Amino acid sequence: MTPRLLVAGVGNIFLGDDGFGVAVAQRLLADAFPGPVRVADFGIRGVHLAYELLNGYDSFILIDATPRGSAPGTVYVIEPDLDGAAPVAANGAPSPAVDAHSLDPAAVFAMVKALGGEIKRVLIVGCEPATVAEGIGLSDPVAGAVDEAVKVVRELIAVELAVEMVAAGVGGGHRTDTGNQEERR
Repeated sequence: MTPRLLVAGVGNIFLGDDGFGVAVAQRLLADAFPGPVRVADFGIRGVHLAYELLNGYDSFILIDATPRGSAPGTVYVIEPDLDGAAPVAANGAPSPAVDAHSLDPAAVFAMVKALGGEIKRVLIVGCEPATVAEGIGLSDPVAGAVDEAVKVVRELIAVELAVEMVAAGVGGGHRTDTGNQEERR
């Protein structure tokens, strides 16, 4: 079985640095990756992303602006707790509150689960935004972080494919985890 990996850039290009994931995805689309890797710009199309995830990917790399309190332009690698990320309704059922004109990753993950899908592994490559005010274009620190994020995503693709190949009994290799979050500048 060939491992499959989805790399998705998300964000709203009309809200300044929220367009970070889209900018990184656009850069990655110019690269050639092995057949089991799909790179796409989903923008704010959360429902589209949820349905794409139903195709059974082994790994998923999400690229997005992620405010976490560091200096603008800081690039993060985050492995979210998917079990804790799913919103639930009062009756305990998953509540896939996905707005067709925005993209909340937790709501997308909940929708995938509600539709019977499974998300096996998610890594988020995020960047600390300087501003998400109305306006087109990234701030200088976030625009400067695009190259770093592209490099990080390329490294993660290589690692994820190697890990999946080992798990499938196809090749050798190893993986070193550094925890749930890694910060890069």
